[in-house]
Amino acid sequence: MKALRYENENLAVADVPRPEVNGEALVRVTLSGICNTDLEIARGYAGFQGTLGHEFVGVIESVRADGVLARHRGPQAGSPLGVGRLGRPQSTEPLLTRGLRPGDRVVGEINAGCGLCDLCRSGDSRHCPGRTVLGIVGRDGAHAEFLKLPIVNLLPVPDEIPDEQAVFTEPLAAACGILERTSIARDTRVAVIGDGKLGLLCAQVVATTGAPVTLIGRHERKLQIAARRGIETAIVNQATKRAREFDVVVEASGSPTGFALALDLLRPRGVLVLKSTFHDATDIDAARIVVDEISVIGSRCGRFAPALEFLKHNKIDVQDLISEEFALTDGVSAMARAAESGVMKVLLRP
Repeated sequence: MKALRYENENLAVADVPRPEVNGEALVRVTLSGICNTDLEIARGYAGFQGTLGHEFVGVIESVRADGVLARHRGPQAGSPLGVGRLGRPQSTEPLLTRGLRPGDRVVGEINAGCGLCDLCRSGDSRHCPGRTVLGIVGRDGAHAEFLKLPIVNLLPVPDEIPDEQAVFTEPLAAACGILERTSIARDTRVAVIGDGKLGLLCAQVVATTGAPVTLIGRHERKLQIAARRGIETAIVNQATKRAREFDVVVEASGSPTGFALALDLLRPRGVLVLKSTFHDATDIDAARIVVDEISVIGSRCGRFAPALEFLKHNKIDVQDLISEEFALTDGVSAMARAAESGVMKVLLRP
């Protein structure tokens, strides 16, 4: 199969073997999205070697469960079983874990835990010390024709959600993670710093709570995406005049200047949610955090189910976040395009 890989400081589309299932589900990727993390990995971040990508939508090709290998056969002429809606085989093969069958359209949570530690046994593998992470840590990723994940990581995609929206499930789930980490009520004044893809998703998710949200950025064109959804927007220079106005500030720019601005905007005893990793060293005014009693909260991956519900009911605009689509075979050019200033989401289609 074809896969976009970063190995030995080289980014290339390579021919590699299909993943061996080894008890997991084999998924045929129909669409994947290039994330800023992919770009950072291709610059040497995290030391990852292998197939990139963690945002995807696909179709279950096969899965081994209880010692039985089930496969998605697709339409077969003369088959007495036939093929059901969406190309699902109408077979007598056993129902698989979580009710998923070969042929089902799915997205997948990216953290694959050991299944044995306390965190995994409690149903949350996101911080399992032995976890692999799709396209990021110890596991080949989604910019390929096929990938593998544990069946427990996969969620079915409702028919109402087209592939071009379903591919946003992972970053949208990350935005939903804010609501897991801090309480936001209708009277909570919230600012989101950063008008990139993540910031736009964060602002829209927080706005679903009914809280007043202000998205702060540097690009009028990007801010207009939020404004069309009824979200207040502000250019950075305007926002600097609103010191100590907000109860919660979400830092989604990933820049040290964004961190400093967040502290300026927060009222005493406010909450700072760090949504982006900082790739450079960041100076932190610890005395200020102590004196103003600021709570600093990290937020990484979120649950996929709430994200799928938002997409199903058209609560979040992701269509306007798409810049371009490339063939997987043009993956290197797609990565270069995604790295250009002002470009939003670039998609890859195998």
